[in-house]
Formats: sequence, structure tokens, C-alpha cells
Amino acid sequence: MSKKQERSISEFNNELKLKGFNIFQIEKDSYATKAYSRKDFYKICLTTGKSRIHYSDKSYNHEGTVLFFGNPHIPYSWETLSTEYVGYTCLFSEEFLSLSKRSESLQQSPLFKVDGTPVLKISEDQRLFLNTIFEKMMQEQKTDYTYKDDLIRNYINLIIHEALKLEPSQNYYQHQNALSRLANVFLELLERQFPIEGIDKPLALRTAKDYAKNLSVHVNYLNRAVKEVTGHSTTSHINNRIIHEAKALLLHTDWNISDVAYSLGFDYPTYFNNFFKKATGTNPGTYRTSHISTNKAS
Repeated sequence: MSKKQERSISEFNNELKLKGFNIFQIEKDSYATKAYSRKDFYKICLTTGKSRIHYSDKSYNHEGTVLFFGNPHIPYSWETLSTEYVGYTCLFSEEFLSLSKRSESLQQSPLFKVDGTPVLKISEDQRLFLNTIFEKMMQEQKTDYTYKDDLIRNYINLIIHEALKLEPSQNYYQHQNALSRLANVFLELLERQFPIEGIDKPLALRTAKDYAKNLSVHVNYLNRAVKEVTGHSTTSHINNRIIHEAKALLLHTDWNISDVAYSLGFDYPTYFNNFFKKATGTNPGTYRTSHISTNKAS
């Protein structure tokens, strides 16, 4: 990738984080469709072409027009198989859409759930109608209209409602059984919480209950799946990953212990100190000092 493209991607990401949304047209070989953080942004994509979409444990093979809903907490990837590929992409943060009172129930719809139906086959008439909505959003985001955010939220909700009326795609195959699928999605979701990028963005999912709620399953079912597939408890996986991140933050940032604790989801530094000492046998301050001194000596 050229330096110009890297600058464009950086500018794109900065603008997206600032506004909470971005709508753009997909062009052939467009790198912009991949230039966003899946930790932060939902995605609605209307595309025409030949593609293969991997979503959780499912793979969808399509040729024609599809409407895709990407949840940042569920692993997915997209393979473009045709030489001509066109359409629109809308990216938005949960915070942006949550300003709408109706958004919470919509995000719990089958379109965004782990066992949901994120890919919809679109007819020509439906494509033309949806094209119009995306075009209106693209035009609106360029204006200085005072209430354009509200208007764009309404357009997003309209697309979601239109999708809920459509029949889900059955053109997919599953790779694993239900417990294995859930365990793998949990592990992917766990990894997507890291690395911690800043003190102002602390770890959002801290407990097994947090992950179960996010994945729309009962915590007992999640615990059973993870334990059966991996041999370790959900809490053990979470705590081990937090310890790993805590060590990295202590050694590679200049954040004080309180900042590290808060960024990892602890309300009080003492809770973090006790958690860290139980796992490692030493407290965070001693760990930082001893390892930094060792590195300097070597």
C-alpha cells in the first residue's frame, strides 16, 4: 500500500471516529471498504457482484445483489470473487445509532445476532429502492443541515426495517456444531477487545455475563460451550487475556497503575492489584519496576 493510501485510510478512520458514521460508494478494488475498526463500527453493505462472505461459522456464496449486516463483535470476512463489484457501505458506531430511542431493539434483531441472518438476497426492484436510500445518505452527510445526524439515523433504521421484511438467505453452509460455534465466536470476541488503545476507551466486556449478553445467549450456555470445547472456563479465558494485556500495558506504556486498572475495567486500583497479584504472585508496580530494570541491565 502506498503512503498516499495509508494517509487516506488514516484520514478516513479519523473522520469516522469523529462523526460516528460514514457512507460511501464501493468502487472496483476499493481499499476503503476494509479501512475501519470492527471493534467499533457496525456495517451495512449493499453490493452487486460475486462474493463469498464468512460470518461466524457460516459461509455465504452469492452472485448478484446482497444486503449484508456486519456486527463488530462477530468475526467475519469478505472475499470479492468478481472483477466488477459495486455498491454502497454505511458504517456507524453503536453510540451514534443509540441516540435513537428505537435502536436498541433493532440491534437485537436477527440481523445482528450471532445466530442471525446477516446476508439477504436482493431483487432488482429492492436494489433500486435501497440504492436511493444510500444515495440520500451520501448526499446528506455532505450538507450543513442542523439535523442531518437524525435524518441519517432515520435512513439507517429504514434500511433495517426493510431488511427485516425480507426472507433471509439460505445459501450458506455451517462448519461446526452449535457449542463449537459459540465457543469460537466467544474467543474471537475476546480477542477483539484488545489491545487497549487508550485510557478513554476502557475494556467494555469484563465478565462471562458481559460476553453472554453481547452474544445474546444465557451465561450458563456460554460457560458450557467454552468449557466443553476448550477445557477451560469462560472466566479463565477472560482473566488470562486481561493479565496478558495488563503486563503489556505496564511494560510498554507510561500510564500509572490507576490508569491501567481503569482501562482494564476495574473500578478501583486495589481491585486490580489484588487480581494481578493473585494471578502472577506480585503486584503491578513491582512487576513493572523489576522487568524494566532487567531490560535496562541486559
